[in-house]
Amino acid sequence: MTSNHIEPNASGTLDRGDGHHVYWEEVGVRSGRPALFLHGGPGSGCSPGQRRLIDPAVHRAVLFDQRGSGKSTPLDLATAPDLGLNTTPHLISDIEALREMLGIERWAVVLGMSWGTTLGLAYALAHPERIGGLVLALVTTTSRDEVDWITEGVGRIFPEEWHRFRSLVPDELRNLRLVDAYAEMLFDPVMQETAAYEWCRWEDAHVSLAPGHRPSPHYDDPVFRLRFARLVTHYWRNSAFLDDAPILERAHELDGIPGVLIHGRYDVSSPLEVPWRLARSWKTSRLEVMSDAGHGGDTLLDRIDSALVEVAR
Repeated sequence: MTSNHIEPNASGTLDRGDGHHVYWEEVGVRSGRPALFLHGGPGSGCSPGQRRLIDPAVHRAVLFDQRGSGKSTPLDLATAPDLGLNTTPHLISDIEALREMLGIERWAVVLGMSWGTTLGLAYALAHPERIGGLVLALVTTTSRDEVDWITEGVGRIFPEEWHRFRSLVPDELRNLRLVDAYAEMLFDPVMQETAAYEWCRWEDAHVSLAPGHRPSPHYDDPVFRLRFARLVTHYWRNSAFLDDAPILERAHELDGIPGVLIHGRYDVSSPLEVPWRLARSWKTSRLEVMSDAGHGGDTLLDRIDSALVEVAR
């Protein structure tokens, strides 16, 4: 991981023709190996620091803000064309349009983090011929079981925080899954701001086992909180729009694509079972467990450089 501040050498906005405009930027060597970065969230957008994750001396790295996040537009989900136009298949289509627009035949490597690992896996399953290798850190597949765990089951580890999170749900929504109840509350004019605050407070709670964890400063912004929580619940309640073909059931289809899965043993947000099962089915991948990391942390991120070199082709 390079330590210097990096400015993009090219950037722009891709008009997708359906009301969405996707912001992208490029860093590194124009003649370098093409690499794609997929940010977490959904809805967080890219940050300047993430330009450093892929070595600019070796790669031509492309980053983009997924629909509804960062510098992509529209950002206000209340006036967005349609939440139905913000799904995993739409994001996969955006990646392909971006690749074609930039004249890239194939990504030498795709790096995904957290939610970006789900998107990277879904993209690889849809377009295996366009990927040389995958590096996935903080691995998730956003299955229904994973969503139920992260919103309800993990409350057994953080009972006080989960009780507060759960108690905000009004009686008329108590029959719903917790993620569905919050998805409804986040579009209620009376409840939406409080719901967004509590959702992000819960997000910070269940990732807090990472050594050196610091609360996300993004959550201090009420506009970001609402947009982020709306997008996360939209994707989570729909199991990333992959219920008809869950990633873990199709992982064997990735055989032939080299992959490195990097995961922290203290990651209770996405239990180690998920990348373990994935690696058992995907024979050309390997799992690297970081004994001193949770859902984040510098130790885990330091492993990305060598993993990129290992799989890029």
